[in-house]
Amino acid sequence: MDALIRRGSLEMSAAMLISGTIGWFVLVSGQPVLDVVFWRCLFGAATLLLVCAALGLLRKDILTQRVLLLAVVSGAAIVGNWVLLFGSYSRASIAIGTAVYNVQPFLLVGLGALFLGEKITAQKLFWLCLAFGGMLAIVSAHEGQGESGDDYLLGIGLALGAALLYAFAALLIKRLSGTPPHLIALIQVCTGVLLLAPWANLGTPPQEASAWASLLALGIIHTGLMYVLLYGAIQKLPTALTGALSFIYPIAAIFVDWLAFGHRLGWLQWFGVGAILLAAAGMQQGWSPRLRRSAVQ
Repeated sequence: MDALIRRGSLEMSAAMLISGTIGWFVLVSGQPVLDVVFWRCLFGAATLLLVCAALGLLRKDILTQRVLLLAVVSGAAIVGNWVLLFGSYSRASIAIGTAVYNVQPFLLVGLGALFLGEKITAQKLFWLCLAFGGMLAIVSAHEGQGESGDDYLLGIGLALGAALLYAFAALLIKRLSGTPPHLIALIQVCTGVLLLAPWANLGTPPQEASAWASLLALGIIHTGLMYVLLYGAIQKLPTALTGALSFIYPIAAIFVDWLAFGHRLGWLQWFGVGAILLAAAGMQQGWSPRLRRSAVQ
């Protein structure tokens, strides 16, 4: 294996493993979701500001009015995405929320067809139907959630909303090709600080050291460090390998949810999770059931 690809693979794997523990830190912090996202943005902005300064990215020639506008709007979508996703964790569980969140490639395809006129091929439609079947399986499993059934469905709805906002942000970021990704991330988290400052409970900050440790970790490790690793890996790896390694994230999240909180999925939920992840992998890797069948023959 080429040394550059090996290094990129390690960076991507580390970034996805870090992402897989986000839900644990969110719940352990014990703070309201809006407060968690605010502090994540604040600490993340401080970390990314240092990174951008070290890389020499804080230059006027890079930050045009168009770039700033698109980055701010995408930042608002990313912040909304975090609020909804974190809200889903305490209702549907980290595992289910993360699995449902992985329908985002299909929402991006839909937005691309709606706003960019991109064609939805039969191959993409097949994977879309499989993901939809997985969603139905997960939703139908709410009957086993007892009195929390309504919360379970709300959690799924929040995760879907988060995926939609992420797909919208990704659509905007596509228009920022050539702009350093670390700078885009810095603008996004700064946008989050400004948007959430009026809503965060700044007058009554967390009292426990464990809460501050969780919030610092979410900002410095899960935002600053994770973005550096992720973007460094994307620059080194082929797109197919990047897509394949991205599935470390939901798998890690499922195991963290099980080990830390004892949340075990039922067989119908496992079926739904598997269907969504398989469909997302097929979409990202460009697998074709027809081609695979003819190859066997």
